[in-house]
Amino acid sequence: MSDDLKKMYRTVMGDHFPEKMEIHFIDSQKAQKLVFEKVGWTIGGEKKGLRYGENPGQEAALYKLVNGNLVLGEAQTLQPGRYLASDPKLLQSGKHPGKINLTDADNALNILRYFMDRPTAVIVKHNNPCGVARADSLEEAYVKANLADRVAAFGGCIALNRPVDRATAHAILNQYAEVVVAPDYEEGVMDLFAKKKNLRVIRIPRMAALADFADARTVEFKSLMDGGIIAQWSYLPKARTGADLTVASCEYKGKTYRIERAPTQREIEDMLFGWLVEAGVTSNSVLYVKDQVTVGIGTGEQDRVGVAEIARDKAYRKLADRYAFETFHTPYNDLKDPDKKAEIDARVKKEKGGLLGAAMVSDAFFPFRDGVDVGIREGISCVIQPGGSENDYQSIEACNEAGVAMVFTGQRSFKH
Repeated sequence: MSDDLKKMYRTVMGDHFPEKMEIHFIDSQKAQKLVFEKVGWTIGGEKKGLRYGENPGQEAALYKLVNGNLVLGEAQTLQPGRYLASDPKLLQSGKHPGKINLTDADNALNILRYFMDRPTAVIVKHNNPCGVARADSLEEAYVKANLADRVAAFGGCIALNRPVDRATAHAILNQYAEVVVAPDYEEGVMDLFAKKKNLRVIRIPRMAALADFADARTVEFKSLMDGGIIAQWSYLPKARTGADLTVASCEYKGKTYRIERAPTQREIEDMLFGWLVEAGVTSNSVLYVKDQVTVGIGTGEQDRVGVAEIARDKAYRKLADRYAFETFHTPYNDLKDPDKKAEIDARVKKEKGGLLGAAMVSDAFFPFRDGVDVGIREGISCVIQPGGSENDYQSIEACNEAGVAMVFTGQRSFKH
């Protein structure tokens, strides 16, 4: 049975999807259509498409938009030909990509499009970011993103918004990754990556213009189990600058509640960074950010206080692993010496998992104050959330009691 399972993951499926696909939108005024072509690669002299879908045994195909431009009301799709994840250039395939590799790369680009002004690294695993960081150099950004959650980054998709230099390549080779995505690779880098035969190396030629996609919408399709389809326009976060944020206030039973301390410029930068990363995180979600680096990311939970606690607990665990790895060159869970573990535990406890002075980010409002209380107990300094709860006054009171700043975006950021 074990050998059969291993063979299953090595098996490359063919697919029976057609070379072209058309989606028609028809009303009484006009008919519009989107035309797609299937994407494949020549690997070892053979034309191949996706390795398989979400699981072995699921056929899958990748299509790119080649014609059409859907216009509905004031919104329209991207013009055909502006390809990113739908037309990847495989520089090194090893095992050529499956569906998950490309959707991970796509969500990384979805996040990166807001951060093209500085070197930024996004590491995605199972379509959620596990580490995102900005820095003055690409190598520093990657190292910080990786150390934010070194355990989850194992086997992940690394997306970088600058050409990969040798220093960054060496840092990447210290870990196991499935995919590296970048706009280009400097001389000698591909020779280094060749040592990792199964590493998929993808070049996205248009990534330098990724900021142009920050306000671009696409039509999204969700298939239902009975064959039905839900169509929606893709989400765009409106809050991009400090001017787009509102210091939290609300009315409750005739009384006005308002945050007493406005955020500092550093806090605004961290909150905006977290809010834009949040657009790529599965809901319900809460995350913590400090100095333009994710500290703890909680995803896909049913209750908001629960996901705030999960993000907190992950911050503690990931920081302990980082310190163990940096200090003793050993993952925290592999430390055998109780004194060494105690040393790491004391350091992490003192620093409250790296949450002291962090920004707390929530994709939807807090229905009660217990959510923000989770972060406040760990020493966060600011909160960014949509606002709009009947109980916003509770969160405002909680923040004022602790001297914490809080801002509203006025927009929810759910992703499912």
